[in-house]
Amino acid sequence: MATEGWHGWDEYAPFYDWENARTFGRRDVRFWIDQASRLGGPVLELGCGTGRLSLPVARVVERFVGIDRSASMLTRLRKRLRRGRLGGRATLVRCDIRALPFRKRWRFQLVMAPYGMLQSLLRNSDLTATLGAVSQVLGKAGTFVIDLVPDLPRWDEYTRRISLRGRTTGGRNLTLIESVRQDRQRRLTIFEQEFVEQRGRQQTPHRFSLVFRTLTLRQIMNRLDQAGFRIEAVFGDYRGHEWCPEADAWVILARRR
Repeated sequence: MATEGWHGWDEYAPFYDWENARTFGRRDVRFWIDQASRLGGPVLELGCGTGRLSLPVARVVERFVGIDRSASMLTRLRKRLRRGRLGGRATLVRCDIRALPFRKRWRFQLVMAPYGMLQSLLRNSDLTATLGAVSQVLGKAGTFVIDLVPDLPRWDEYTRRISLRGRTTGGRNLTLIESVRQDRQRRLTIFEQEFVEQRGRQQTPHRFSLVFRTLTLRQIMNRLDQAGFRIEAVFGDYRGHEWCPEADAWVILARRR
């Protein structure tokens, strides 16, 4: 099992876009574009990955900064930014979100933590450090927007299930064989991933683990309060509807006090 929340993401990078196009897709993209347009820049995205959100957000603000721990993810995003001619308004930094490197250089109007990003922080100390780092780089009127995946603790456990099959843009056949287990005591959901590439008769397996931690909404809000944030709003989806326990997403808007 991965011992840090960032473990496994370099290995995941070649398959991330392929899987997300078949699962999560683009249903949150408009929400983040609207937030960036409303608040203006500069914008900081925690865990920008291959740029599923980075590119559309960078198009609507004058300055965008994306950070990620995975060099493989950032390599793919740099290529996309060049193709989209967005390099002049976007900066990418490889770093740890627990220790942001530009506190004196930048003050952000919007800090984005999309699609369960903070759930990759596996210990209380990791979350404390990250919230403190975000507080240091937010402008006085800046907003911290967090998107959490609430159903991870309810995920069924299973072993070596074929979750997805399909072809890639490069013509490869790809199969995702997945195992899921829960560590209830530590509130962790562990995904054991095996992506099998097939070219003709040749098969190549790629194995890695991804681990996510889930706290209750009340626990997250308490941690934000302790870190000096004021909760502005809590939504249950990406259209601004009221939160409820059965909500598909937990979207929290917070400002530094």
